[in-house]
Amino acid sequence: MKSLAIAILNWNGETLLKRFLKDVIDNSPEATIYLIDNSSTDNSVNFVKNKYSTVRIILLENNYGYSGGYNKGINCIEEDIICLLNNDVLVKPGWLPPILDHFENNPKTVIAQPHILSLIEPNKFEYAGAAGGFIDRLGYPYCRGRLFNNLEEDHGQYDEDKKIFWASGACFFIRKDVYKSLGGLDEDFFLHMEEIDLCWRAFNQNLNVFSLYKSKVYHLGAGTLKPSPSKVYLNFRNSLYLLLKNLSEKRNLRILERILWDGIAILFFIIKFNFSNAFSIIKAHFSFYKNYSKIKGKRPKKILVKKYYETSYLPFNYFFIKKKNL
Repeated sequence: MKSLAIAILNWNGETLLKRFLKDVIDNSPEATIYLIDNSSTDNSVNFVKNKYSTVRIILLENNYGYSGGYNKGINCIEEDIICLLNNDVLVKPGWLPPILDHFENNPKTVIAQPHILSLIEPNKFEYAGAAGGFIDRLGYPYCRGRLFNNLEEDHGQYDEDKKIFWASGACFFIRKDVYKSLGGLDEDFFLHMEEIDLCWRAFNQNLNVFSLYKSKVYHLGAGTLKPSPSKVYLNFRNSLYLLLKNLSEKRNLRILERILWDGIAILFFIIKFNFSNAFSIIKAHFSFYKNYSKIKGKRPKKILVKKYYETSYLPFNYFFIKKKNL
């Protein structure tokens, strides 16, 4: 059986660690548990040291964000499979064996996630990942069980192991050798969608990403960055980064299409008198244009032209046709 590490990235998360870490320790006997600390200024590191001596602590000298924090922390981890687990996720007994069994029996699977349900409403899927992620033609992410802010109840409608396009960074399993060969998470993303970028790079190498329904976890959500103009900025900027990095040169027109749709989003926010979000999108575009050459330089010289989407024009169908489920 492959060895497993659970890596929890932390920055000033003492309150969340007090609430969730004990269950991770008690319900994960198959794993070695690591806390990667992004230079916290609260008492979280001392709390873990004093309360849970079995947790291995990796101290970073600065706050490197989600991507940089994990990249630096994972360099200190030797296990075969690594679970990147948010510090606001509740896990229950038996959550790990279905994941480990799948990795053992499916060597082409390199990334996986459990079904992610809401801790607040456990009968509903949670925004960050739900039953597995996809993107539409223009790079808008969605999940089985979640379109934009519309969350489905879990009635077993997605109870199958399913090949997906991206797995959620809230609870993200990956083979360590693949993490290293793909170059890890892109630190230019800082926060948001970096896991989609990593999964897209795996997809472009014909590697598989799966959602595994026999494992379920419960995510509090927005434990790190609550809904805000900052989150809007990161989501819109990083979505453009995704397309520029991972689409082949022949598909560059789709980036222009996406820019036009973002213009519609700006008008939508202005009409709603939500000027802070409208400004965040404009700011995201300025950052994208400023870093265009740098991000494009990360695009592989040859990208296998494959269909990466299962639906087109998701915002139009959702906001104008009012189609709330796939």
